[in-house]
Amino acid sequence: MTAQEIRLCGLLLREHFGEVVEKVGKHLLRGGAQNLRCVGHEAGLSLDLVKKTLCVLVQHGACSFASGRKGPGSPTEYWACCDRILRILRYPRYIYTTKTLYGDTGELLIEELLQRGHMTMSSLVKTVADRLTQNMEDGRSVDYSEVSSIFSKLVETHFLQRCPPPPAAAAAADSGAQAAAPAAPGAPTAPSGAAAPSAESFADCYRVPHVTLVGRGKRQHAAEDGEEPRSAKRPRMDSQVHGDEGIYWQVNFERFHQHFRDQAIISAVANKLDQTSSEIVRTILRMSEVTTSASAACTKPLSANEIFRSLSASYNISRPILDQYLTLLVDDPMEFVGKAGESGGGMYIVNLHRALANLARATLESIVQERRFRGLRITWGFCLREERLAQTQRVAARAFIEPMRCLPRPGDVHVGLQDQFFKSMSPDELRKFETNIFYRLTFFLLQEIPKTPDFAPSRTFYLYTVNQLPTARMLLQNCYKTVANLIERRLFESRESKRLLEKSQRIEAILASLQASGAEPEQLTEVEEMITASEKQQLDVLRLHVNKLDSAENQVDETIFLLQSYINSTAVAPT
Repeated sequence: MTAQEIRLCGLLLREHFGEVVEKVGKHLLRGGAQNLRCVGHEAGLSLDLVKKTLCVLVQHGACSFASGRKGPGSPTEYWACCDRILRILRYPRYIYTTKTLYGDTGELLIEELLQRGHMTMSSLVKTVADRLTQNMEDGRSVDYSEVSSIFSKLVETHFLQRCPPPPAAAAAADSGAQAAAPAAPGAPTAPSGAAAPSAESFADCYRVPHVTLVGRGKRQHAAEDGEEPRSAKRPRMDSQVHGDEGIYWQVNFERFHQHFRDQAIISAVANKLDQTSSEIVRTILRMSEVTTSASAACTKPLSANEIFRSLSASYNISRPILDQYLTLLVDDPMEFVGKAGESGGGMYIVNLHRALANLARATLESIVQERRFRGLRITWGFCLREERLAQTQRVAARAFIEPMRCLPRPGDVHVGLQDQFFKSMSPDELRKFETNIFYRLTFFLLQEIPKTPDFAPSRTFYLYTVNQLPTARMLLQNCYKTVANLIERRLFESRESKRLLEKSQRIEAILASLQASGAEPEQLTEVEEMITASEKQQLDVLRLHVNKLDSAENQVDETIFLLQSYINSTAVAPT
């Protein structure tokens, strides 16, 4: 775990849970597994506050716990999950994807689960139905069965899954540690030194229980004059039995990541070939989205007959045309689609790991093109092409940097540095300058090929090579640093305009209250004029800056996802 990851995790925890949770979370990330008293002592917080903080982290799956390393009876130890905390950055993408696939109901279901960590099906359905009813016109409401239907579809497509039940080892933990973080679904304990069980390891992971929910969503009414409103933090006690008590549900992040990966592959095929080819790849991925694991190197083989039957009639693709497109996809140098057999008109697969490697390579090329001048761009592209050719031939990746082959004319170099500086350099000097820049930035690696065993410099060839995996890891850390800087800048902008934002929120609340009570237009105009024209202009500029920063965070997160997926695929790639 790097310093940039810890910094970004701390910012995400502060933004979503507060400074106390950030302090405990960063302490666990830096110090590793620790018991309750050690966390409280080193973090300088009371035990009660540490217990509440750990409960929050455990509730959202950002912290795990297990029996102490000294054996049974030793204090329970806690450790933070860096990968789970970093997924907070992707929350808007999860919600937007669900809204696109399942509408407003699916969006609210995922949003509630992300906010609360895990919930029972009955509680989640009621909460979402009430929220949908609240936004409807008077006299209209949402039936519980409509929300339950969307919930079942999310489970059927594996976007939701049951929380794994806590193992029996949790019951043997000491009472003080259990008070700090009770054995809650979604954060199972594990024996010391063993990995926590995954949700997919349980047979009923995707089985929806029979829930008796009859009714419609209820609208929240404002409190009458003289009546004390119900405390928002007081839990509502539901005495009804719905049949799913003790069965909690959580978001299946791996399924969302699989969907994002498939969409990236489909988009790449559409840009490389055409829309029809991308629809064929989309059909193959859709047919195997549930049967293919997230870490699989390729999809399950599908025959051309199955693919043809599953294609939508709106595509208007005949069987001979489909065979031609499949042949084109198989022969494409990117090798997104491969052929695994001849039965059934041909068995076809999507090479997931190879597609991720190609997407990562395109991302690296794009980053170099954006940040460096043209000469470096051409040098990098040449080395990367040589490395790609070497990988295809199954030999070591190496590249000779030839002056006349990969360098532009000095007058063509005009981005970032002065032309006069390069005009004074010979092609050989310019080539050395460029390769040294890449070498110092660790984009290039140096490989020595000696003519004699003594490795004398005069009798040694020095070959440059591009190692894609270390470069991807380096750029991933740069992306973490970029996102952290964007979040800090956004928080700074909001902090500097805090008084103006609070004033705007108060006025908006007053206007909403007056509109609900049927106030006169003159009263509404009078309230709106409480904000001056200059303050409105400041608010517009602030919102524009914040929106740009939010958009930049989402765009960098897409790059983070591609690089992470590629790095993870190399860790599980078959040898």
